[in-house]
Parts: sequence; C-alpha cells; structure tokens
Amino acid sequence: MLDSFDVRPYEIRIPDADLDDMMERLKRTRFPQDFGNEDWRYGYNTEYHRTLIDYWINEYDWRAVERQMNELPHFKVDVMGVPLHFIHVRGKGTNPKPLLLHHGWPWTFWDVRKIIEPLTDPVKFGGVESDSFDVVLISLPGYGFSSPLTETGWNFWKTADLENVLMKQILGYDRYATAGGDWGALIAQQHGHKYESDVIGVYTHFPAQMSHYLAQHPDQPEGIVYDSALGLPAASEYSADESDWFDRGKLFVENESGYGELQLTKPQTLAALVADSPAAQLAWITEKRYFWGLAERGSGTEAFENVWPKDDLITTAAVYFLTGTGGTSSRYYWECRGNPWTPSHNRFPVVGVPTAVSIYPGEIYKPPKTWTEKYFNLQQYRVHQSGGHFAPLEEPEIYVTDVRDFFRTLH
Repeated sequence: MLDSFDVRPYEIRIPDADLDDMMERLKRTRFPQDFGNEDWRYGYNTEYHRTLIDYWINEYDWRAVERQMNELPHFKVDVMGVPLHFIHVRGKGTNPKPLLLHHGWPWTFWDVRKIIEPLTDPVKFGGVESDSFDVVLISLPGYGFSSPLTETGWNFWKTADLENVLMKQILGYDRYATAGGDWGALIAQQHGHKYESDVIGVYTHFPAQMSHYLAQHPDQPEGIVYDSALGLPAASEYSADESDWFDRGKLFVENESGYGELQLTKPQTLAALVADSPAAQLAWITEKRYFWGLAERGSGTEAFENVWPKDDLITTAAVYFLTGTGGTSSRYYWECRGNPWTPSHNRFPVVGVPTAVSIYPGEIYKPPKTWTEKYFNLQQYRVHQSGGHFAPLEEPEIYVTDVRDFFRTLH
C-alpha cells in the first residue's frame, strides 16, 4: 500500500447498544394480514416472515458471524469522499494476479466469501500455484461498511473510477483483473471499457449493457434488433438453443422489477421504512432472493433454503440494517438513471479488453450470444447447467474454475 492515503486496518464491531436496539425492534414486529398467498403471488409470504423473525430472535448469533467476518483482512480508507471498506487478501505463491471482485444489490461483501480462499490459495483446493490471485473486494459506496455516504452521484460507473484509484494509486498495482455480477458486472465492464490499459481482463456473469435502465442506448451494437418496449435485444436475436432466454428477461421486466422502479425513482421513501425496521429490511431483500432463480431450484421455502440458509438471509439484512445503508444502497439505482452513464469511446466492442462471459440458468436476464459477441472482446463463453444470479455463493466451484481458466490465458 502506498503512503499518500491513510489506509487503516478495520475490525467489524457493532456496538452492543445497536444489537440490543435491533433485537427490541424485532420483538415488536407487527406482521401484516396475509391470505391467499401460499404461493407468494402477492409478494413476500408472512408465514415465512414469522419463521425468519423467530429464528433471528432465538437462534441467530450476530457475534458468531462477526467473528467469521473478521477472519478476513479488512481495511478502510477515505477516497473520493467515500469512507471505503475493502478486503485485501494476498495470494499464495510467487506471482499472484491482482483480482478485483464485486458484489451487487441486495448483496454484501459477505456473499462473495466462498470464492476468496480458493482464488488466493488454489493449491489447497486442487489447483496449481500459478492460478493464485491477490483478491480485492470492496463494499460498494453506500453499502454496508462503506458508510456513512454523504455525497450524491454514486453509481456503478463512478465506482469504477474509485476502484481504479484503489487498485493503482492506493494498492500500487500496474494492471488488474476484475470480475462481477449484478451491479458488480456493470462496474467490472466499465473498467474494461474506460480503463483498457489498466485491465488484464473482465469476467462477467451478468452481461448487461451499460446503458441499462436508460431510455437511450449509445452502446447498441450495429445490426442488433432491440425490443422497443423492453429496451433489450429482441426475441429474433436469440438462437434455438436460447429459445427461453428472451421470455426469462421479459418475465423479469414485467413481473419482478417493481423494486427497481421504486429505487430508481423514490429510494428515500424506502429508506424511511428499512432504517426503522429490521423486519422490513429483511422482507424487502428476501423477497427478491426468493423469486430470482425460482424456476430452476423449485418452489417452496425448503428448496429456497437449500440455496439460501436462514443465516445468510438474516446476515444480509443485519448488515444493511446495522449500518443504516438500506437507503443509500437503494440510491445507487436512482443515480444510475439520474446521473447516467455515457461512453468513454464509441468503439465496438464496447468492452475492449479480453472478456469471459458465463451464463447461469437461474440468471434474471440472459442476452443472446449475437449481442454478446459484438458488445465484448469475447474470449471465453460458457453456458452452465446450475446456479443463478448470485453465482459466487450458489456455485463457487464453477465460478472459481471459470475465473482460473480464463485468467490463466492472460498476462
């Protein structure tokens, strides 16, 4: 680490008073009337909500999770007006590649934990020493421990600017690899678009265009037909092997994107609810995780908890609530539309560095390969048979294999 920035070791330690307050609020949870909603057709199921709240009060142990979190090397640094929280794990071996990982919404850094050790210590997990990475993982501005955020304007493309400062000026890397899904995919892709000379390559498992959420698409590849209503590549762009992919994206836009419209337009109204109630924060994010991947894993809470154990669901809600970032993380959406992305160049592919794309079956949106080949400098393309939107937590072994295989070919 370079000396011009005040990088400080950091330990996660929530005050006892904050935990006591959270517990008292949970015990006073008022549950809504709910009927005819066994299949969650009206949204988050209240019977399941009662189960999670009971577990949170009587069985969940924040301090145990906190101790696990603190086994990682945490740091904080003030950069570009953000009190940035990040993890920096040095890889084993003589020449590990620097790898900038990402989370998204409604994730936290903790949702990426399963892939950190396999990437930094590959020999322990059946790999070879030359596959080792130095892993860097931030909490996005206004998320979790990168708080309190007090400035407007923070979105995915500005986060890439911040991370470039972190990787080059603060940590001293000449070049770096990057990977991500959800917002993290757009951030990683922005690195590969704007900072081509600094980036070794990009691994994305949510290959969405960076004009996502905008009315106009300056990054629309020539010859690709778009659906005017959805603002996405049209059904005619999909091959026979991709026949259900368009419908999957259409279903998400039409049935599952209401949360996004609220966060794109009135995130501070939502903040008033989730800042006051840990139960509300839990409900807001758990409902998204239930529906994103439902078709592949099967319906019902038992199938859900095979992917998302209660402890993971509650930990995510607890991090958002205890750090007071339910509102600032939601503003990340408003700032995408209100502070829109503009291209740094007009060349195609838009992401000019070597790129690996992985398609997981449970992903909420899967673009056609015709679009993907034109948008990215595509060097590796894999369609998997399991996993979904939260791939590093759902299928860490597949994720790690993809990353190792791809970056092994690059220097």
